[in-house]
Amino acid sequence: MRSNNQDCHYAGDRLLVVADGMGGMAAGDVASRTAIEAMASLDVPIDNEHQMDALHKGLEVANGRIAEVVAGDQALQGMGTTLTAVIFSEDRAALAHVGDSRAYLLRDGRLNQLTKDDTYVQMLVDQGLIRPEEAGSHPRRAVVTQALQGEPVSPSYVIVEPEEGDRWLLCSDGLTGVVSAEHIEAEMLAIPDPRACAERLIDLALQGGGPDNITVIVADLTLRD
Repeated sequence: MRSNNQDCHYAGDRLLVVADGMGGMAAGDVASRTAIEAMASLDVPIDNEHQMDALHKGLEVANGRIAEVVAGDQALQGMGTTLTAVIFSEDRAALAHVGDSRAYLLRDGRLNQLTKDDTYVQMLVDQGLIRPEEAGSHPRRAVVTQALQGEPVSPSYVIVEPEEGDRWLLCSDGLTGVVSAEHIEAEMLAIPDPRACAERLIDLALQGGGPDNITVIVADLTLRD
């Protein structure tokens, strides 16, 4: 339903990234695109020893470039973007996250959320002030507590040991704000082709009203010799 798209993504052989921009009609688009361009250089073979350092550096560079863009145009002050990224290298996957875009892993028939939203309502859930099922209808559910805005930020990082048969999902909240985790899991299990699965999830979000930009990456792990 929105006239402009502030989401941006990258899907390569070794790198998956989703960014959801914020901060006005043009600024959100600029922020998400700037972050994705900074991260794209990580789609190269990286050994386990340097994997997490590369991910840390990638986010620092992305955040720094956003700061540079804002410094060059004060009209963009306050713009920012979520960022959820995973690097696959050797026999590990390294995940970085800031904001409310999400990463999921489908393994052994179950969909597991690997990220925790940096949002006001998630903070209320963590403090026991509201129940998880209340978060989706809370009036401040869209308030993000962390994003890449060119200022100090504390992303979360996770190491995952990949297994054959793993299916990954990275998405903006345009999907998860409309389609339930149970429904997402069912579609991820039912549709073998990754592209067709991603398109189906986007269709479901649109059928649910599509109030926000919707970006979905579905990726199946392929083990190589």
